[in-house]
Amino acid sequence: MSSMGFGDQDSIDASTMRGRAWPCLRQFCVFMENRVGGLHELLRHLERYEVRVVALSIANSVDCAIVRVMLNDSDRGRELFKLSNFTVAESDLVGVELPDDPQPYLKICMALLQAELNIHYTYPLLYHGRGRGAIALYVDDVDLALKTLADKGLRVITENDLMDDLY
Repeated sequence: MSSMGFGDQDSIDASTMRGRAWPCLRQFCVFMENRVGGLHELLRHLERYEVRVVALSIANSVDCAIVRVMLNDSDRGRELFKLSNFTVAESDLVGVELPDDPQPYLKICMALLQAELNIHYTYPLLYHGRGRGAIALYVDDVDLALKTLADKGLRVITENDLMDDLY
């Protein structure tokens, strides 16, 4: 997964540019056969190597399932998936801490709505930093979402936050 700009002599691996303070969270979409024990096999594969699952969502059909999983260490997760037989795709999501508000989800959604951003899906993160929960959002435009949330005073969750969050 390398990218080369016009006139560049060398390619640069995008994963080396990220770093743990990167303001996006990495999601792994694992394509699996829909069979008994498949999810258990995936989770054992990850947790055997002390990688903690911090978010999990499953979309299944009769024949197959897509397991969306976020890990406390995405670099280590990427290594483990490369060494496995799982078919995986990666994407960036925005993590945001739930604000101290009577309706925290509404506050987040209103901020993104005002920027005319579409939320495709969301799910909770196993995150307890500063005594608050957090959610992951898959949105149309990650950069605009990050700027919008920051402008509204909402705290974005980074990969560092997930690594440092020990229940």
